[in-house]
Amino acid sequence: MDLDAYVAEHRGGWRRLEELSGRRRLSAAEADELVALYQRAATHLSVLRSRSPEPGLVAELSQLVLRARGRITGRPRPSWAAVGRFLLVGFPGAVYRAWPWWCAVATGFSLLSGFLIWYVAGHPDTAAAFVGEEAAAELVRSGFASYYTEFSAPTFAFHLWTHNAWLAAQCLASGVLVVPVLWLLWQNALNIGVVGGVMVSYGRADVFFGMITPHGLLELTGVFVAAGVGLRTAWAWIAPPPRLTRGRAVAEAGRSAVLAAVGLVGVFAVSAGLEAFVTPAPLPAALRIGAGAAVWLAFLAYVVVLGRRAVGGSGVRPGTTAGSTVDAPGLRAGRGT
Repeated sequence: MDLDAYVAEHRGGWRRLEELSGRRRLSAAEADELVALYQRAATHLSVLRSRSPEPGLVAELSQLVLRARGRITGRPRPSWAAVGRFLLVGFPGAVYRAWPWWCAVATGFSLLSGFLIWYVAGHPDTAAAFVGEEAAAELVRSGFASYYTEFSAPTFAFHLWTHNAWLAAQCLASGVLVVPVLWLLWQNALNIGVVGGVMVSYGRADVFFGMITPHGLLELTGVFVAAGVGLRTAWAWIAPPPRLTRGRAVAEAGRSAVLAAVGLVGVFAVSAGLEAFVTPAPLPAALRIGAGAAVWLAFLAYVVVLGRRAVGGSGVRPGTTAGSTVDAPGLRAGRGT
């Protein structure tokens, strides 16, 4: 095939196609012309690829055909209805379906953390073995409280947001393997247990709980949800429902995990704001804790009310299928909430 002659014969049509593809409005006749020119250009592209694969010309014509196809089919536009459906149905429904899992994670984590705080507080040698006597004394004097004011609030909030979102992503992504999720939870429970035990043993329990509670309620709940949804995905693989194959069960649980992951980005943004702006605020502890508790209870109500409605509408029962730590002051090896 004579490439130059072929291009010269059809170049006019390609230019006209490019012109029509770039227009914002088309008349009925121009729209029909656009479709006809697009079909011809697609045929020309196929001929060039098979008979005369000139890379530069093929790339140029490919882009033109893609632009024309986009002009004909229409470009996808953001839909506020889709955003609203995600916020009112998708995310709360995904979290509510997994509530037995993340409630179990929350219960086990709280019991383990509480035991570690009690044990470390009653055995000072244990704390010294983890962090050292000088580090423990420094943590009590100023290290714990100064952590929340070490950086400017906006910078601190952004760091916390990205850190905790990454932790949740790890829990969700590795949930099917089970062990990585349990390891991440253990690291955080150990960190809270050691730091809390040190503070309690030095008589600073009021400082520890007064500063960790305002943001910790929502932040840890987000971590529990991520871990619970991840473990639910693992269970879908281990023991799929009778009505589904193993692959189908994991796929459905994975879709819920994706919805939860996107929603948790917003949850951690709110918890980061609380930790950066409310936790270190010069206000009475009761007010700071009250503000954090109010946001936490609002989130739980949001999940229960809208999630129950979403799950009820879909006919799926809750719990059925349809390395980093939380960042905060404490152990140098892996700091957590």
